[in-house]
Amino acid sequence: MLALHAILGTAILLFSHTTRSAWALSPSHPNSQLVFDLAQEFQVQLNGSEAVGLKFTSAKVSDGTHSASLKSVPTTVYRPRSFDAVENARKRSLYGQECESVEWVQTEVSAPDVTDRYTLAQLGRMTANAYKLPADKKWYPLDPYWNTNASFPFGWEDDQDGFRGHVFRSRDESTVVLSIKGTTIQGVTSDKDKFNDNLLFSCCCARVDFTWTFSTVCDCFSWSPLHLRCDDTCLTKALVQDSLFYSVGVDLIRDLLFLYPTSDIWLVGHSLGGALASLLGSTFGLPAVAFEAPGERLAAKRLHLPLPPSLGNGTLPHVPITHVYHNADPIPQGTCSGLASICAQAGYALETRCHLGKSIVYDTVGRLGWHADVTRHPIKEVVFKVLEDEGPWPDGENGEAEVPTARGEEDCIDCYKWEFGDFKKDKGLGNLS
Repeated sequence: MLALHAILGTAILLFSHTTRSAWALSPSHPNSQLVFDLAQEFQVQLNGSEAVGLKFTSAKVSDGTHSASLKSVPTTVYRPRSFDAVENARKRSLYGQECESVEWVQTEVSAPDVTDRYTLAQLGRMTANAYKLPADKKWYPLDPYWNTNASFPFGWEDDQDGFRGHVFRSRDESTVVLSIKGTTIQGVTSDKDKFNDNLLFSCCCARVDFTWTFSTVCDCFSWSPLHLRCDDTCLTKALVQDSLFYSVGVDLIRDLLFLYPTSDIWLVGHSLGGALASLLGSTFGLPAVAFEAPGERLAAKRLHLPLPPSLGNGTLPHVPITHVYHNADPIPQGTCSGLASICAQAGYALETRCHLGKSIVYDTVGRLGWHADVTRHPIKEVVFKVLEDEGPWPDGENGEAEVPTARGEEDCIDCYKWEFGDFKKDKGLGNLS
């Protein structure tokens, strides 16, 4: 595997246009149960503004036991006929403020069955394990095999600052699950994590009030005595130059598509990792499950991501994204905001709340009596106290259910107190390539 990855960059350059385009069309899959092994781990080191050192390491499997069983269902998705067309459309929008249409292909893929409690819980555990190595005593077991027979000689050295996660695959390689790490409060990735959080999920450069003047992540605030104003063009420039995790993820997905051209690829993540899983899933038309993620719909707009059309009578773009969160966590609801909030006091401006795709919202306030508290945000709270709770859970007009129904956030509005437009004198994007 290491030898294969060493030549991966050259191989991708030699990929024909036909091969790149054909991946959008995949065969139909019946409902099935998938058996997963922990296949690989990756880490991307960040050196300034460049991503270097993408590494894959195969796991050592020493017995015949399996790791986890997940249910899958056939799901209709829109995928771009060619990812190159997506990139071209995005660049024209970024650099020239010009629109270019993208041809979306409606196809059927195998996606996780988000109505199945066990499947969600297992994906949650995979997501939790993105924060640690298998040898860690806090590694969450999916099966006794996971703690005793996995060996991973890969480098998460203290001096590295990276985009991390694990790659799981089904035994027959029909399905691959990419698990993306979210924000680490204290650790080698914490500064870069916080930077991406504040750039992607704040209304304007993480400017909470005048006291944050020297703590913002970009200079797009436009002073007005009566209004909160933010310059759109400036925000675009800041995201293109500095939002590294999304771009690194794009390269990783393209590598996985090359390594597993006939496999279904699923994305999962928690918090920042969940938002990245959603943005990448929306870009490539890959099923994603995001746990407790901040609203990423505004970030998709600012990144100029071409999105597919709606399906049926819906008004939102039809992306294969499922958000899973509970109503005692203020972060996915955009309520851990304002100068007095714990998030702001810790240096985070997590103000957005609108999500792509559909959302499964657990009523932990009503059923468990929880109060809104950021300490309910960690993935372990979600896995052990929510996802693995049999319920039944309140489900709106449907009464009760083991897993609440996934619904689109149709009437959601982000940053309604802000005014966005071209307010800066120097509005040129310049050379952003």
